[in-house]
Amino acid sequence: NNLGVAYSDLPTGDRGENLGRAIAAYEAALEVYTRDAHPVDWAGTQNNLGNTYRDLPTGDWGENLGRAIAAYEAALQVRTRDAHPVDWAGTQNNLGNAYSDLPTGDRGENLGRAIAAYEAALKVYTRDAHPVQWATTQNNLGIAYCQLPTGDRSENLGRAIAAYEAALQVRTRDEHPVDWAMTQNNLGNAYRDLPTGDRGENLRRAIAAYEAALEVRTRDAHPAQWATTQNNLGIALAYLAEIPGEDRCGRLRESIACSKAALKVYTPEAFPREHRGTTHNLEIYRRAYEAGGCGDAVAFDEIAPAE
Repeated sequence: NNLGVAYSDLPTGDRGENLGRAIAAYEAALEVYTRDAHPVDWAGTQNNLGNTYRDLPTGDWGENLGRAIAAYEAALQVRTRDAHPVDWAGTQNNLGNAYSDLPTGDRGENLGRAIAAYEAALKVYTRDAHPVQWATTQNNLGIAYCQLPTGDRSENLGRAIAAYEAALQVRTRDEHPVDWAMTQNNLGNAYRDLPTGDRGENLRRAIAAYEAALEVRTRDAHPAQWATTQNNLGIALAYLAEIPGEDRCGRLRESIACSKAALKVYTPEAFPREHRGTTHNLEIYRRAYEAGGCGDAVAFDEIAPAE
């Protein structure tokens, strides 16, 4: 089991090979750590096995997550709320992550199970007793509600916003800057997509959240995350350009600059999917810019990327 943990954490070498060795070690441990003879150790190793399958970058993603879910559910046979409340909450959160990422089956059902698992974890992970775990689970819950395709979209996003804002009570910039920036980016996504309320105000809140995230997500320190937030900010600015009374051309110029900035990192070689998506967005902004009388193709080319 310890060997498996070491291979799971190993930062050097091939990640897929390391996790494959971790899985082999956990499965070896489970030959002796049986549920009947060593229930607590068996459950702990099952939880570790689930984490490793969830992180495994090789093989079939859906099958890997299916194995992770099976391992977590096995662990929960011993890790009950009454007997092992903190371990139970940890495995519930892990189970929620696996269901949230699961690409097979009904997406709405998977996310419903993820939400149920996160909400179960939050019965033990309270802000007072376990603030960091509470904030992490709140952030995860927000992501699941944002992605939920069933139910009322406004209600789902409202719950996501509430969860993100709860997480930010603990995930402060001073104490947890990377997590703070992540949740600010997520909060921006939720406000950007919120279909109810004042559209312009929602977008301004989204923009403020993205700009906050970029205080930590710099190109030098976190290039991929910086590009993600720049792209998200560009989308929100382009939406804001459509709001009556806004400086349409000014907002579009800002949006174009954000997309151009993201493409400094989102190269076709390193991030092919993100490069295609951001390039597509940039073309939409170009057409809107020219159609709105903001400038010609030369003026578009002269717009400098955001720094």
